[in-house]
Amino acid sequence: QLQASGGGLAQAGGSLRLSCVASGRTFSNYAMGWFRQAPGKEREIVACISRSGGNTYYPASLKGRFTISRDNAKNTVYLQMSSLKFEDTAVYYCAASVLGYVGPLSSSYEYWGQGTQVTVSS
Repeated sequence: QLQASGGGLAQAGGSLRLSCVASGRTFSNYAMGWFRQAPGKEREIVACISRSGGNTYYPASLKGRFTISRDNAKNTVYLQMSSLKFEDTAVYYCAASVLGYVGPLSSSYEYWGQGTQVTVSS
């Protein structure tokens, strides 16, 4: 089970940190990803991280503003978001890949959290 939290209302230019806590499984066996979905748009990758945390992936459009990290001792993956823009408004989901996939394909992640809403005011 994946439980995402930390969403809320932020002003443009501000920051938020999302957390996703995993339970019921060995967290370090999974690569983790963050995705988002805005109204009327398809779900898209935000960031992902390997089992050990040594490898990360970001889409070019978000590189430099968002940082993914994980703490395997706490079964938690984080997404630090800075310089927020109105277009970052979306529901953010964490996801886990059994095979350790680190990449943008949502179909390669088997487990999903419930999502947390991020709203950025312009």
